[in-house]
Amino acid sequence: MELLCPAGNLAALKAAFNAGADAVYLGLKDDTNARSFAGLNFTPEQIKHATQLAHRQGRHVFLTINTFPKPGEEWRWYDAIDLAARLEMDALIVADLSLLSYAHEHYPQLALHLSVQASATNLGALSFYKNAFNIQRAVLPRVLSMKQVRDLSKVSPVDLEVFAFGSLCIMAEGRCHLSSYVTGQSPNTGGSCSPAKHVRWQDEGKHRMTRLNEVLIDKADETEQLGYPVVCKGRYVAEEESEAKYLLESPTSLNTLSLLPELAASGIKSLKIEGRQRSPAYVEQVTRVWRSAIDTYFANPSAYHETQEWQRVLGKVSEGQTTTLGAYERQWQ
Repeated sequence: MELLCPAGNLAALKAAFNAGADAVYLGLKDDTNARSFAGLNFTPEQIKHATQLAHRQGRHVFLTINTFPKPGEEWRWYDAIDLAARLEMDALIVADLSLLSYAHEHYPQLALHLSVQASATNLGALSFYKNAFNIQRAVLPRVLSMKQVRDLSKVSPVDLEVFAFGSLCIMAEGRCHLSSYVTGQSPNTGGSCSPAKHVRWQDEGKHRMTRLNEVLIDKADETEQLGYPVVCKGRYVAEEESEAKYLLESPTSLNTLSLLPELAASGIKSLKIEGRQRSPAYVEQVTRVWRSAIDTYFANPSAYHETQEWQRVLGKVSEGQTTTLGAYERQWQ
C-alpha cells in the first residue's frame, strides 16, 4: 500500500521523503494544476531536480495536471504533459478528456492516474477511462461510503487511490461554485479556490475579520487559530438568528487511521494525504504518523490499533483541530 504525500515545494518534497513517503504529487507554477498560489509549486527545472531526487531514493513523483484547458491555450497543458514524459516522471494525474487523449496518444508509456476532479465513482466510468486511455489508477472522490469503496474495489479494472487525511470539500471535487461566485475563480478555471489576491484579514478591536473579495466570511476572536479562508467554512448569520455559525461546513479534517485495516483488506493501492498548500512541517508530521501506522499494520495486521500519540499529532494539524471519517462512515446509500 503506497503512502502518497503532497509537495507544494522542494522543502515539502524532501520532508515527505525523509518522513517515509513512497511517492509525492506536485504541480507546475501555473494554472495547469488546482493549487496555483504564489510561492507554491515547481518550475520545470525544479521538477527535473525533484524527479531525479525521488528516483535516486527509489521513490515516485507524480505531476498533477488537474485543471481544464482554457480555449485557445491548450498548448500550455500539452507542454506540461510533454515535460513529464521528457523527465520520465512516474505518472500524470489528469481529469480532462482531451489531456488524457493527448497523453495516451503521444506517450503510451507514461502512466495515467485519473484525477479526483473526474469524479469517477462507478464501474462504468472506470471501465470507460481504462478502455479509452488505459489509465492505471483512479483517485476516488470523497463522497463514497466504506461499503461503496469495498464494492467498487472488488470489480475495478484499475488500481484505486483514496484520500486518507486532510481537508474536506463539500463541492463536486474541484468545482467550487462558491469561490467562483465570490471571486470569479475556482480550482478548475483559475487553478485555485479562494485566490490569495482576494483574501484580506483586518483586525477590529479583539476580532479578526476575514474577507474574500470584500465579502465578509468570518469574524474570529483574536485567540482563534484560523485556517485558509474559503466560503464553505465561513461563519454566517441565518435569518431569525443573531449569532454567526458554520452554516455550510465546520472546519474539520478527514482522518481515516481507524479505517486502515479495511482499506488494506479492500485492496486499495494508495493512501493520499491532502495539503499541497500546507507547510513542510505539516507534511513531515502527517507523513511520519501515516508511515508508522502503515508499517505497524503490515507488521501484525490483527494487532493494529491507532495510538493516542498518532491522533494527538494529527489533531494538532487538523482544521479546527477536529477530525472526521466523512462519507466513509455513512450507512445510508
